[in-house]
Amino acid sequence: MANAKEILNDIMTLDGALCCSIVDSKSGMMLESAGTGLNLEMASAGNTEVVRSKLKTMEILGLDDYITDILITLGKQYHIIYLIPAVKGAFVYAVLDINKANLAMARRKIQDVGATLKI
Repeated sequence: MANAKEILNDIMTLDGALCCSIVDSKSGMMLESAGTGLNLEMASAGNTEVVRSKLKTMEILGLDDYITDILITLGKQYHIIYLIPAVKGAFVYAVLDINKANLAMARRKIQDVGATLKI
């Protein structure tokens, strides 16, 4: 098991990694962060609303399922939201440079390290 700082430092070793955080999706509060490039406090809080909206939509549709991750592709960046299975109500949020990152490798790494989180 790894702590939050170790996980984020591991994510920051990815090619193209700009910044990342671990977020409490109940409050929208950022628990830990690494990297620079944007206001992670605001981005973390805003992406909490993305997660809540998707969960609400799944409930309305009667889907008996769960979210693994959410990918948002911008013109210059990938934004990955990975819901941590072992820590209900928390997610990893990572921002990567689209021209430097390998999306498949990034998703895999975030899933692997996120699964080891111990809070």
